[in-house]
Amino acid sequence: MKLLALDTSSEGCSAALFVEGELTEKFEIAPRGHTRLLMPMVRELFAGRGLKPAELDALAFARGPGSFTGVRIATGVIQGLAWGLDLPVVPVSSLETVALGAIEALQVNEGEGIAVAFDARMSELYWGCFRNCSGLPVLLGEERVCAPSKATLEPGVSQWVGAGQGWAFCDSMTAEVAGAVISVDETLIPRAGWVARLAAMKFKQGLAVPAQQAQPVYIRDEVTWKKLPGRE
Repeated sequence: MKLLALDTSSEGCSAALFVEGELTEKFEIAPRGHTRLLMPMVRELFAGRGLKPAELDALAFARGPGSFTGVRIATGVIQGLAWGLDLPVVPVSSLETVALGAIEALQVNEGEGIAVAFDARMSELYWGCFRNCSGLPVLLGEERVCAPSKATLEPGVSQWVGAGQGWAFCDSMTAEVAGAVISVDETLIPRAGWVARLAAMKFKQGLAVPAQQAQPVYIRDEVTWKKLPGRE
């Protein structure tokens, strides 16, 4: 399988190629540089692998939640590529990508939980709880936006780790939540390499969608995405 994945949902900007199980990634911290950096990264990846876009089987992107502007950038680029190349797209949760990174970075054991928190601004968090199932994160409950004091852990998991920059607000969380987490990595942010690995699995499960269904997920109800003109 040959898949291109993009992520611009946080201050990180990254692109990755997943080719027959081998991953190559370009990543840079650039809060205001997504538009400038993303396509050069893509071109460098193709050149480095001697691959042409027409040889891809699918595209993938981190569909949010995260930075509204950043999520829009990846969505727009992926929609354009998908339309131009006539390729299916695999949308991947930004929270899920960090949960995958945390499983490895924090050496999460089978069955243990990962509570992922992003700073959603306006004194709120993007929050998602996952369980490690055979090395992959499985969502428990629903992803949501809430005040740190309203964050809760899903039942049925005895041990938790925390991941994501939203854990900087740990002091505002309840003692029940903060006390249940044995370790935290606030440095983890979404990366295209994690997007690619999850997308390859989801593609095999039949979870790819056509270009017009490659939509961002903001979680906040008042934010909407406008499709490219003429692409209803």
